[in-house]
Amino acid sequence: MQRLLQNNRERLRRGLNWLWEQEGTAGQRARGLAAGVFCGCYPFFGLQIILSVGVATVVRGNHLLAAAGTLVSNPLTYVPLYWFNFLVGSRLLGPLAGADLEDVNRSNLWDQGWDVLQRLLLGSTLVGALMALALGVMAYLLFQRRLNVN
Repeated sequence: MQRLLQNNRERLRRGLNWLWEQEGTAGQRARGLAAGVFCGCYPFFGLQIILSVGVATVVRGNHLLAAAGTLVSNPLTYVPLYWFNFLVGSRLLGPLAGADLEDVNRSNLWDQGWDVLQRLLLGSTLVGALMALALGVMAYLLFQRRLNVN
């Protein structure tokens, strides 16, 4: 058990060193990480990394850190993250009308699916923007501090 913990600690250390040693200015690295976190908040499984690299290109961020930032959503966080995003969107757009399973039929299934998707995407956009801003600023300060120490 202790060996397993030691191996995991070593992997974490190597991962953090990799993060710190990415090329680019503190701003480029922070923008890349923020782009990844923003895209990771969307439920576009399989496309998050591609989208994050595209957003990182637009904001002139580090592409590898953008890809790594999408790990904010992973099999352990999918359900809580997307449920929270849906709740945020529902708070802004209002609750779903006819959310009972008895009210679902073929004629209104598409409309209800669109209502759910709207709430999820709106919530994902807002949560992603706030998380990207917060983590981007924190990453910038940490990268900047690391440059000043060395």
